[in-house]
Amino acid sequence: MKVCIAEKPSVAREIASVLGANTKQDGYYLGNGYAVTYTFGHLCTLKEPNDYKPHWKSWDLNNLPMLPEKFETKVVANSGIQKQFKIIKELFDKATLVINCGDAGQEGELIQRWVLHQANYKGPVQRLWISSLTTEAIQEGFNHLKPSSQYDNLYYAGFSRAIGDWLLGMNATRLYTVKHGGYKQVLSIGRVQTPTLAMVVERFIAIQNFKPQPYWELQTLYRDTLFSYEEGRFLKKEDGEVLAQKVQESEFEIVSIEEKKGNEYAPKLFDLTGLQVYCNTKFGFSAEETLKIAQTLYEQKVITYPRVDTSFLPMDIYPKVPGILQKLSHYATLTEPLCNKKIKKSPRVFNDKKVTDHHAIIPTGIQSNLPYNQQQVYNIITKRFIAVFYEDCTVANTTVLGKAAEVPFKATGKVILKKGWRLVFEDPNAKEKETDIMPLFVQGEKGPHQPSFLEKETKAPNQFTEATLLRAMETAGKQVEDEDLRELMKENGIGRPSTRANIIETLFKRQYIVRNKKQLLPTPTGIQLIAIIQNENIKSAALTGIWEKQLKDIEKGRYTASAFIHNMKRMVDALVYEVRSETVHANLSHTAAQPKQIASNTTKKKTEGLLSEMCPKCQKATLLKGKTAYGCGNYKLGCQFVLPFVFANKKISENQYLRLLQKGTTVNLKDFKTSTGTTEGLLRFDASFNLKLEPKNTNKNTPKAATATPALPCPKCNKGSILKGKMAYGCSEYQLGCDFKVPFDVLRAKLKNQTPTKERVHALLKEGF
Repeated sequence: MKVCIAEKPSVAREIASVLGANTKQDGYYLGNGYAVTYTFGHLCTLKEPNDYKPHWKSWDLNNLPMLPEKFETKVVANSGIQKQFKIIKELFDKATLVINCGDAGQEGELIQRWVLHQANYKGPVQRLWISSLTTEAIQEGFNHLKPSSQYDNLYYAGFSRAIGDWLLGMNATRLYTVKHGGYKQVLSIGRVQTPTLAMVVERFIAIQNFKPQPYWELQTLYRDTLFSYEEGRFLKKEDGEVLAQKVQESEFEIVSIEEKKGNEYAPKLFDLTGLQVYCNTKFGFSAEETLKIAQTLYEQKVITYPRVDTSFLPMDIYPKVPGILQKLSHYATLTEPLCNKKIKKSPRVFNDKKVTDHHAIIPTGIQSNLPYNQQQVYNIITKRFIAVFYEDCTVANTTVLGKAAEVPFKATGKVILKKGWRLVFEDPNAKEKETDIMPLFVQGEKGPHQPSFLEKETKAPNQFTEATLLRAMETAGKQVEDEDLRELMKENGIGRPSTRANIIETLFKRQYIVRNKKQLLPTPTGIQLIAIIQNENIKSAALTGIWEKQLKDIEKGRYTASAFIHNMKRMVDALVYEVRSETVHANLSHTAAQPKQIASNTTKKKTEGLLSEMCPKCQKATLLKGKTAYGCGNYKLGCQFVLPFVFANKKISENQYLRLLQKGTTVNLKDFKTSTGTTEGLLRFDASFNLKLEPKNTNKNTPKAATATPALPCPKCNKGSILKGKMAYGCSEYQLGCDFKVPFDVLRAKLKNQTPTKERVHALLKEGF
């Protein structure tokens, strides 16, 4: 009898169905010469310290370090698990062949090898290695079973990882708990967990200690295009003021226009970390939620194996691509252009050297009615798969150089010439953005411009979100935006794609970090724990990344398990000696840290400010902070309410906007730049909740009881009113496109020698210059 052992009952059921083992027994399926049984994840585990030596049960510094000569396993102490193990062992005793059908990865190999070892099975073993649970994939896998010995290095790597985690976790947790723990406080230390916490704490402290530095930017608006001073920002105000004054007195001239055509590639296929990052950013799913959804989709046969660390496909998948695309009938409008021509074979998609255990996550072609959250994840996986076979997006990148009074300025823009793969992700209901589109400039053209010289501040780095923390774990703390470079750094990341979500969840359970909306913040206990760990090795993301690289090398046969374990034992031995010699006792506990946590919650409530205000336009959502403006949280459903950070070339503070929302107006503010010059005034909302500048009445001698002269309507647009600037009259609706402007010099010429009374000026303006 052939015995197949899968990692879950649901997977065993699928395999049994394909093999014809249709008779359900207690703990397995039987039929057609096969028995298909299963584990529930880990049936076996490494022994506890007291299983090796009884006195190791006591948490005592004198018992450390605990370094077993040989590591052994045992069946987990659970009645259900022990019953299932007994069933498996009885089947193994009757087996002529065992087929390991565990998940095709390091953890799956370790789980089943430990069961085989614990059951003392000595017969032949073969390995089923598949990337999806479709009937075709299972049949193909059984037609190409591999000898188990081919995966020995994979098992050695998994065993080494488990031993390394035991050595550091068991010893360091007891060491720091006994040395520095307070009342009933366990201080959990882990090979991956502690460096991850250290990254969160270091970022938090860097933000707390950050002191913003002022700088100034010189820009000018010419033909509705914003040009920036080519040599960058000014660190001294006086350096920029000289140039700002200089350019005001000169026309703007276009010096050169350079246009380069280029290609933008489709986003890469998903690995697990990429999928978790995307779903956290776009849908707000935690890494753990995304992993659970992806695992469910895999078990429902609609996607391939999700616990992967590559975004490439092997060449043997290429012939199957047309068949998968044809089966995706729900996406027929997107796949139709591909089905009538040869599928492109891009090295950005197909690369055997970048594929190890598994390939990137792709749809299998099987479709199913899915719940909303599952459908969202399935949808983006499928669209990524379709998009990589579309043509590249063709763009024209334009760089325009200009000058005013020999001061150089630069503006850049991008125009999409051919959408290519972008068609796959287009939302027919979304408004098309044209933020980068430029007007047609001609070299040598000149004209008036509106320079601005704004003070700004350097910004602190952002707190980690789950998305950015996952990326930091992937690159061992290094900030890497480029996809190709990030691919090269994966071997030195900390943790594995399949365990990173669990590491983050563990930090929550240990009360070392908390969520603040999307932000991940350390608790006082988490901060203090990292502070008391003097040994840099324990909290070093780079060193943990090196350990991960060594484990990868064990898997590839380039490094030995014995060398890895020996080095871990030496490090633990040195750590114990070092910490025992410390004279400080921190007495850490969550209870002691609680008042600080309450205080930080109070501060949070006080500092919520503008983001706690309800949108005045739709009254359905609170405000969000974007890159250039505050806006309504209901923007996806059509609310277009915004409060720009800069209005009329003036930076508006959060407090002023808060006053506007609560009291209907800001206070009088200076230095608004209008088409007529610099103006002082206050901001209100118009009937559509757009910002409106209301100039200050500067006539202080007018009695309060006197009736104010009505505002003169703009003779051009008939919507705004006439404003008086420093050098000219203009329209209050200039922000919405009205370019009515009458310089004072023109008015003086018309008035000739007449006294420029308000009535005469108004009469001349009405004539419509």
